[in-house]
Amino acid sequence: MLNRRQFLGATASAVLAGSMAKPSLAQAKPKVVIIGGGPGGGSVLKALAASAPNEFDITLIEAQSTYTTCFYSNLYLGGFQTLDNLKFSFDGIRKLPGVTLVNDVAQGVDRTARTIALAGGKTLPYDLLVVSPGIDLDYNSVPGWSKAAEDRMPHAWKAGAQLELLKRQLDAVPDGGLIVMIAPPAPYRCPPGPYERVSMMAHSLKSAGKSKARIVILDAKEVFSKQPLFQQGWEKHYPGMVEWLPPSIHSGIKSVDPATMKVETGFETYTDAALVNVIPRQTAGAIARAAGLTDEKGYCPIDAFTMKSRLDPHIFVVGDASIPGDMPKSAFAAHSQAAVAATAIKAELSGKPAPEAEYRNTCWSLIDKDDSVKIGGTYRPTATKIQEASTFISKMDDTPEIRRTNFEDSASWYSTLTTELFA
Repeated sequence: MLNRRQFLGATASAVLAGSMAKPSLAQAKPKVVIIGGGPGGGSVLKALAASAPNEFDITLIEAQSTYTTCFYSNLYLGGFQTLDNLKFSFDGIRKLPGVTLVNDVAQGVDRTARTIALAGGKTLPYDLLVVSPGIDLDYNSVPGWSKAAEDRMPHAWKAGAQLELLKRQLDAVPDGGLIVMIAPPAPYRCPPGPYERVSMMAHSLKSAGKSKARIVILDAKEVFSKQPLFQQGWEKHYPGMVEWLPPSIHSGIKSVDPATMKVETGFETYTDAALVNVIPRQTAGAIARAAGLTDEKGYCPIDAFTMKSRLDPHIFVVGDASIPGDMPKSAFAAHSQAAVAATAIKAELSGKPAPEAEYRNTCWSLIDKDDSVKIGGTYRPTATKIQEASTFISKMDDTPEIRRTNFEDSASWYSTLTTELFA
């Protein structure tokens, strides 16, 4: 007798097989195409290639020739990482048997024909598609800000040139200078990220002898991830340097003026900012929206048992573009979701039921040297969402040894994940 999960898995496999076009069924190797080579898509690729080598015809579509990790990039601003240490080549993926790397931009998906249109003019067929494009920025969500303004008021929420620009602007802030950060509304990539960034900015300024500089956070939220821990750390390490204002105090961003570096709120107008870091509202990456995989809020609903799109049975959505229920949008979460998706793909193409999905997440944040805090949990699938099963968070009275160990653990995780993805 089959239990409920086995029955659902067997039924899904039967439906998939019955709905495949005849040429696909005749192929020796099913075609699995993955859009996006970061911690979501890249982890699916590595899991499939490692556990079932040469069983699939795998194609990775990745626009970048060099991948710069957004996760851990705040540490570059703080002087704890070099930019070179955040950059990785896809050469290791090129050497995997059964894997083809296509450096191009996926512009559209024909879900009926099951093909992907590339910017270079080619069209690729697929039997199963994994969409993991990360996030896009809503340039209209902050009045007065735009794509054209990002060089004056950088977001740096996608690593690369923007990150280098933000670092140059940070290094140019004078002692006594003002930094204004506009923090985004939820949901967004890396919930503790803006506040770790503030910590690293403050550390950089303090290390340069600029302790009179000030950072004002204009938040779109009334509360934020690890708030007591961050505020405790700011008071301890950077007294008088960081001010956080929720919307109930600043009454909303009325406008920004990149030409004059002015930020106007309903509470106060900042006219003397040396740096303005705008982190806007976010949505799923463009290809997910173009493929019709998003809901009215701009993210992709998924089946919590498999990470399969609720809008198309032949597409999986992994990472920041998905609606992950109680899970945050993080590299750790994307890697965990990728393992579930890869297992489901192998089960469907082999006609076997997949084991019950399990998810985990940990987010570390560095506040100062050897002072790292963390939050995380375990999660389980339900009929409606990925649901939190257990949680943990650093304590306010953790010993310095615990905080130092947290940082060492984060460094080990980063090294392990990037080695797994790109080696």
